Amino acid sequence: MAGDLFAGDEPAPLHGGAGAPVPLAERLRPSRLSDVVGQEHLTGAEGAIGRMVAAGQLSSIILWGPPGTGKTTIARLLAEAVGMRFAPLSAVFSGVADLKKAFADAEKMAASGKRTLLFVDEIHRFNRAQQDGFLPFVERGTVVLVGATTENPSFALNAALLSRAQVLVLNRLDDAALATLVDRAEAEVGRALPVTGEARAALIASADGDGRFLLNQVETLFAAAIPDPLDPAELASFLHRRMPVYDKDRDGHYNLISALHKSLRGSDAQAALYWMARMLVAGEEPLYVLRRITRFASEDIGLADPQALVQCLAAKDAYQFLGSPEGELAIVQACLYCATAPKSNAIYKAQKAAWIAARETGSLAPPANILNAPTGLMKDLGYGAGYRYDHDAPDGFSGDNYWPDGMEPADYYQPVERGFEKRIAERLAWWDARRRERDGG
Repeated sequence: MAGDLFAGDEPAPLHGGAGAPVPLAERLRPSRLSDVVGQEHLTGAEGAIGRMVAAGQLSSIILWGPPGTGKTTIARLLAEAVGMRFAPLSAVFSGVADLKKAFADAEKMAASGKRTLLFVDEIHRFNRAQQDGFLPFVERGTVVLVGATTENPSFALNAALLSRAQVLVLNRLDDAALATLVDRAEAEVGRALPVTGEARAALIASADGDGRFLLNQVETLFAAAIPDPLDPAELASFLHRRMPVYDKDRDGHYNLISALHKSLRGSDAQAALYWMARMLVAGEEPLYVLRRITRFASEDIGLADPQALVQCLAAKDAYQFLGSPEGELAIVQACLYCATAPKSNAIYKAQKAAWIAARETGSLAPPANILNAPTGLMKDLGYGAGYRYDHDAPDGFSGDNYWPDGMEPADYYQPVERGFEKRIAERLAWWDARRRERDGG
């Protein structure tokens, strides 16, 4: 049977409860990792998951990705591929008692020679104490933990847990992967989806990378008695959802957003307004356009005009308050403001440089002088020793060191001589001069 990504925790029955038909997504559940679409960078022969399966050995992992990208299915198929017992839990519905039972069951199975893959969906919803509860069982090998999360693990999970698990990032499904799901659904049902080619592309685009959502929409279309194929406008009306209109290969969508972005960067306000109008008149979701302009405000304007980002966020509030068409005028205002603002990508370049440095020096601790010392032990260890409180300095500046030991200070952010960044450059130079004075240089 053809497969897709999305499934519950038990094998699919022929019917749902009380003889109800099995949902399409359940019927299309894959039986092999090779059936999973859109995550070949992980499941392929050279991917992290592919290598684990080839070796027959799993380590604990965290699957991080958007909804509807196959996290649960990958975990289940991983267990099957290496002959492990699959034990699913949801952090939404499970508590301490459920965890204790899962660990006790895993220990019993381990005693009989059967290893357990403990899958925890939405693992970020467990608090720190509950997350710490996994550690001894993971360290002893009682369970191989596979957690799934839509939240950034760096913020949502304990450092101790992250140090014992490999984080694997799942991609939002691209158009090719989503089209494959539609093809499989048509093969399963035995007939073509009742939409035109343009509407099919719009349906795929509306899923925004979520395969589960797409298949639910496809099932709705198959369940209806639709005599003639729906065009994009009819599809939008049928699904009660505004559908973007794209040409068949969707090049038009990407061409228009590229034209808008480059017109903004080139400070051609008239052209930017034209390309934005082309997208909105064609049926593009207004908030999608505004998201791209907001990104532009940070990437291509930044602190050269700090009000650009404020304008974009105000436009979001106005649009959400007024809706279409009245609220679209606020998006026009943000677009024109950004097009006419002074430009700088200094923040964008600073972020890239700082991120590279953080990855290369991620194990360096902050210097002891700027560490808090809330306990006597920490004070005895030298935490906070020699810290100089800036407000006690004559000009409110101590010139203290804030860089890790063994790491030279760096200049990631280098403002340009345009707009407000010219003033910021002067400020940075002033602080640097004061710092050199304090250092005696």
